[in-house]
Amino acid sequence: MTKIRLLLADDHAIVRRGLELYLKTQPDFELVGEASTGTEVLERVAELEPDIVLMDLHMPELNGIEATRRIRESHPAVKVIVLTSFADHDHVLPAVKAGARGYLLKDIEPDELAKAIRRVHAGKVEVHPEVAGLLMESIADPAGSAPERAATPFDGLTAREREVLRLIASGLTNREIAEALHITEKTVKTHVSHVLGKLGLTDRTQAAILAVKHGFDTQT
Repeated sequence: MTKIRLLLADDHAIVRRGLELYLKTQPDFELVGEASTGTEVLERVAELEPDIVLMDLHMPELNGIEATRRIRESHPAVKVIVLTSFADHDHVLPAVKAGARGYLLKDIEPDELAKAIRRVHAGKVEVHPEVAGLLMESIADPAGSAPERAATPFDGLTAREREVLRLIASGLTNREIAEALHITEKTVKTHVSHVLGKLGLTDRTQAAILAVKHGFDTQT
């Protein structure tokens, strides 16, 4: 029997343990590894080449949506199933656009999760009914599918600049940010300079204060 090779990605150890206990009861599943951060997911995918990644969305260092996008670009054969507690426009649509082949909620019954994994492995798409409703709304009314959001000072930042800003707000140094994002320290300094310029600030302390004030340090 050819087993489905699975990688678990969640920053909560208790969630990983619970999934591990159940998935190991399935004779056609092989749990090949786990990760607790977004960057660790990318490393494990490159190292282990799983068939499917069960991906949480809110993780340190790199969020699940960005990790999914990078996996699709670098390892297109690896399928990602989002397993999260969030079923709203801000999470569902970006995850699907990033390349997720499944979007499930953590209240799913274990047997249903197993069936979903098998279906995605077979090339199908699997979504929670609540998520399917959101996707239908976005297709029927793409202009009005997402509620209007008030403008923020960060709207002019690129995705990478926003990630750098979040790590600044979390208290990381340039060297630590470089390690977390797998880029050079010089590149980090360039991103920081762009962030400060776009926000009209003079130093990273001001940037961190502004980010924390807007709850940016908690976004993933």
